[in-house]
Amino acid sequence: MRAKISYAITAAVLLFYFVLVGSRGVMLVQTGTLLTVTFGVAVLILPVIGLWFLWKNTQFVRKANALATELDAEGGLPVDELKRTPGGRIDRDSADEVFAKRKAETEAAPDDWRSWFRLAVAYHDARDTPRARKAMQRAIALHEGRPVEA
Repeated sequence: MRAKISYAITAAVLLFYFVLVGSRGVMLVQTGTLLTVTFGVAVLILPVIGLWFLWKNTQFVRKANALATELDAEGGLPVDELKRTPGGRIDRDSADEVFAKRKAETEAAPDDWRSWFRLAVAYHDARDTPRARKAMQRAIALHEGRPVEA
């Protein structure tokens, strides 16, 4: 729940920022000189890119959460079997062990979105965020029946 609240606050702050920057861009365009119009258009592009990125990221999170809910209803969510340090951090060797298991599971069933979801969680636990995201994107694509790149 804390992550959802943090995400919502961050999204709200970004939206406020995009509105603020967008208004400055409009003001520059309204000035009417070639230089200010050029800068105004350039400034207006930034909020558009930011809004697109925020939308895509929000869609990704929503779809990943839907997969987690479905997998939980099936009783297939990965069990937290990781060892932790006294400070609460995940033990690296433990994460590598679980990762090897999840990778073998995914190699055995490469077209199963569930195994890709669990692999994404293992990547995340191993602190490999880019690969975790790619594995989750693959799980989402398989779940939706979309073609997946090799």
